[in-house]
Amino acid sequence: MTDLAAYRPNVGVVLFHPDGRVWLGRRAGTQGPHNWQFPQGGVDEGEELEAAALRELAEETGAVSVTHLGRTEGWLVYDFPADHGGSKLAKGWKGQRQVWFALRFDGEESEFDLTRHGPPEFDTWRWGRLDEAPELVIPFKRPTYEAVVSAFQSFAGLSGRAA
Repeated sequence: MTDLAAYRPNVGVVLFHPDGRVWLGRRAGTQGPHNWQFPQGGVDEGEELEAAALRELAEETGAVSVTHLGRTEGWLVYDFPADHGGSKLAKGWKGQRQVWFALRFDGEESEFDLTRHGPPEFDTWRWGRLDEAPELVIPFKRPTYEAVVSAFQSFAGLSGRAA
């Protein structure tokens, strides 16, 4: 049994283009090849999970014109690797527990502004396939991304296709 209290509460967003592609951001200042990911971030104390997801999406991408499609059930948990030197590990977190939201983007691409909220999380972005995301993300997050692909494949038109 996983002690969820040891994991930082976090939300992730898979932002779907109306044609089924997904928004992928390249992490600023991070060497490749595994430096692409979906928007994600911490949940403030007392904040509802969907509100946190919308806030993180707006802060990291500028996108606000969205429609809720779905969410994962329960928490998806991953551990930080031993050599992960991030501030979250220093604050005593073992890893992160996440709920993921699938949202459809309903706006114009000019809405995307990676510098909208302070230093950018991403230095560029692109539309891609949902099922390619696990290979693009840092390896310790890969099992979580595989679970997200499985949960949201119907929104990308991937039902019945191997993810």
